[in-house]
Amino acid sequence: MQKVLLVEDEKQMMDFLALYLKSHHYLCTKALGSFEALGYLEKESYDLVLLDVMMSKMNGLELCHEIRKFSDVPIIMLITREKQENIVKGLKLGADDCITKPFNEEELLARMEALLRRRIPKNTIDVDGLRWDEERFELTYYKHFIKLTPKEFLMMGHLLKNPGKVFRRDQLIRLIWGIDSETEGRTIDSHVRNVREKIRQAGFPIDNHFVTVRGIGYKWDKEAH
Repeated sequence: MQKVLLVEDEKQMMDFLALYLKSHHYLCTKALGSFEALGYLEKESYDLVLLDVMMSKMNGLELCHEIRKFSDVPIIMLITREKQENIVKGLKLGADDCITKPFNEEELLARMEALLRRRIPKNTIDVDGLRWDEERFELTYYKHFIKLTPKEFLMMGHLLKNPGKVFRRDQLIRLIWGIDSETEGRTIDSHVRNVREKIRQAGFPIDNHFVTVRGIGYKWDKEAH
């Protein structure tokens, strides 16, 4: 689940955005104004910041400038139609995209999804905050490192790259240990138990995705059940 920081000084608009985005599986934190937003950003990481330009005390342009001093988090600005000159200002200050108010909710969602897609490297797989990074050889859950052995990491990679595909135990042995390996199916089961426990402890609902296909092997379900 992607984490979004909403920054508004109009509580009604912020509550509406949070409710809409929650229905599309975004985890939203609500910041009532720029100073509250900076406090959140100094303590936690977010996948995207959605901020309104027209705020009192510190407006969205000033906030964007402050954020860019310490973070490259993607930023989408909400700009009133009467102040379209702020689009250029916002982009120059480091915003990644701007959308004019009043906006179409589906357009906003599409822009968010497009921006988030561009942020994820091609050799990375992301499932609801669980990220498998082939280049870094890392598995993380919302940036918290999950320590896997090399064999466990490779197993996760094969499953995540092929959602829905059932892998027999002998297939996993050939893929991970090699065709001449004398490793037995029990070793696969042991690795599966270890992987599940490590990821479960990190807080990810692994049992909803890493599924045992009785009598055959294992698969990764993309959609949680």
